[in-house]
Amino acid sequence: MKYRMNKKGEPISILGYGCMRFTKKGTGIDLDKAEQELMTAFRAGVNYYDTAYVYSGSEVALGTILERNGIRDQVQIATKLPQYLLRKPEQIDQYFNEELSRLRTDYIDYYLMHMMTDYAQWENLERLGIREWAEKQKAAGRIRNIGFSFHGNTDMFLKILNAYDWDFCQIQYNYLDEVSQAGREGLEAAEAKGIPVIIMEPLRGGRLVNLLPEKAKSLISSNPHGWSPAEWSFRWLWNQTGVTCVLSGMNSIPMVEENCRIASEVEPNTFTKDEFAFLETVKEAINEKIKIGCTGCRYCMPCPKGVDIPGIFRCWNEMYTEKKSSARFEYAQTIGLRREPGFATQCVRCGKCEKVCPQNLPIRDALVQADRAVRPLPYKIGINIARKLLVRKTK
Repeated sequence: MKYRMNKKGEPISILGYGCMRFTKKGTGIDLDKAEQELMTAFRAGVNYYDTAYVYSGSEVALGTILERNGIRDQVQIATKLPQYLLRKPEQIDQYFNEELSRLRTDYIDYYLMHMMTDYAQWENLERLGIREWAEKQKAAGRIRNIGFSFHGNTDMFLKILNAYDWDFCQIQYNYLDEVSQAGREGLEAAEAKGIPVIIMEPLRGGRLVNLLPEKAKSLISSNPHGWSPAEWSFRWLWNQTGVTCVLSGMNSIPMVEENCRIASEVEPNTFTKDEFAFLETVKEAINEKIKIGCTGCRYCMPCPKGVDIPGIFRCWNEMYTEKKSSARFEYAQTIGLRREPGFATQCVRCGKCEKVCPQNLPIRDALVQADRAVRPLPYKIGINIARKLLVRKTK
């Protein structure tokens, strides 16, 4: 197992265990199966284990397994404060203490503000006293590192990144998300500040393995390296020095063993020009079914009316390269639940975007089509309800 360092010079295994996808059994988690898989990873050198308050049964399962095997002090636990549920300052302690109880521990190694999408969420946390609370917990040894997990756009990521002296952060990042969400720009900004970056969704929830189009699968299977789709994804990530740890929701022994093998072999900055070129070919095969050729360059931004043009087009394309439901959920997260949403219906057809688009895309007409696709009536209703519940407190 290879390791990269946190801000204190402490080692983090480059492969982390994502505990959201433990195998279910009946109404709960198959604890014995999860224990076998987790302990296989532990023996191979994995020391970073990621869970969250809202991952049903996950914190309890992780705490139980670590206690059973007497290894709590040999691993790093990462869990998350559900900041979107907070209404009062005292709730911070309530959630945190409940998590400590579930995890059967008296401290958390890496504590994240969960699922940040908008700077307004950080402003709300500040109003609730999160700065003072965090420093108090760190001074008492109950939290060792403070960070945030992120699912918004690059601009929002950079604002949150620069708002506090973070110990680490967590972003969605893979070879298809290189210019979306926090993206490469966000990754490199964090690296420049010396902030470790934890990667989630390295396989897009398995889509870069299980839902690849046949052409992409054929390209990968015929490549002389003999690497699996997952191995290509992991190696691309670990080639980058700004990537500290890549989370994988491992739920089989063969998966654990394969990922640990790769994590014991890779070195940064070793990807060749041919390997980069090959992945571009794979990306082209994946993107053959896209609806619009937006590259996410952001020349069209900022829109004077706040429309998130590249974000909308990315979700529209994902409907045809992945699943409609996952693309619409991504749209709700990254565009619909910001304090100032980026809906296509805000467009006034001024045409400024089309004048600067390097691809000469018909942006104004395409936005109308995209909005119909990614935000049909049931989703409009759902987003409006979610905004009332989750966004009203930040106004």
